[in-house]
Amino acid sequence: MTENPLIEEFLNYLKFERHFSPHTAKCYAADLHQFCAFLNGDEAAAAGRQNFTLPRDGAVPTVRGGPRTSTGALVLEAPALRQRLLAVSTERVKEFLAFLNTQSYSKSTTARKLATLRSFYKFCQRRGYVATHPLATIKTPKQEKRLPKCLTVEQINKLLSTPDDGTLLGARDRAMLEVVYSTGIRVSELVDLNVDDIDFVGQAIRVRGKGKKQRVSPIGLTALNAVKRYTELRRADPRSATFHQQALFVNKHGQRLSTRSVRRKLDKYLAESGLDPSISPHTLRHSFATHMLDNGADLRSVQEMLGHQSLSTTQVYTHLTTQRLKTAYDDAHPRS
Repeated sequence: MTENPLIEEFLNYLKFERHFSPHTAKCYAADLHQFCAFLNGDEAAAAGRQNFTLPRDGAVPTVRGGPRTSTGALVLEAPALRQRLLAVSTERVKEFLAFLNTQSYSKSTTARKLATLRSFYKFCQRRGYVATHPLATIKTPKQEKRLPKCLTVEQINKLLSTPDDGTLLGARDRAMLEVVYSTGIRVSELVDLNVDDIDFVGQAIRVRGKGKKQRVSPIGLTALNAVKRYTELRRADPRSATFHQQALFVNKHGQRLSTRSVRRKLDKYLAESGLDPSISPHTLRHSFATHMLDNGADLRSVQEMLGHQSLSTTQVYTHLTTQRLKTAYDDAHPRS
């Protein structure tokens, strides 16, 4: 999909000035492309029933139902679309919200698409492309409060003991799972770890988080021993000289591991251990935070270790621990 120059400018701002991850920028792009299709009057494309492209300036002007690519994608004329984007009114945004409602999107998905548009028009306002923000008076739909899924300590122990650390790949997988649970880091932060980010003496790791912000997080001895076991087997491997020398966790070809690969490995061990297959790598992060608070950790400390910018983001785990206490009370108290 070719970007419209205005959208491309916005995405470059997200990636190079705001330091958003490629995945986040891709989500923003998809939302904006959908909005562009809606503005162009092509509800089929906006509903995801056909693809569309946004050519650069200089493309041949086209209208709805005009030329299409060899794949059947509708071609939108870039300069006219830029004008439509910058001329959007509050009423037009409300019409888009009504359209999303007809597509049965969840409130959380609709809220994310609204957040994309807010960010985009705030960018346009700062660059002087629009005088007013078309979403200034539009409220985000109220979200359903969902508590994050969390594993018990027994389930964590069962999962982390499943990989066979007698092999290089098994030792790598156990080390990865141990590190995520021991530190609460995101999977994107896990695969971004380098060998020299691990401080075995100080029992800490250096983490590169969202927005390229770095933090130092403590790590437990169990996780450090798992990393040590993995790195020893890695150095002993005859192919070690061809491995990515900086990356801590590498795939079977010696290249830095991807987040998708971590998910696949977790799925494998969930099946082997008989645990819920819907568990994600992020569930280990949730479990880390919940277990820390369950055992008396300070909320501010957990916030810092998770790399949350706002304390309110971390506070969701206090609701989870409160719910656990209430369940324990109801089960144990004779007059509950």
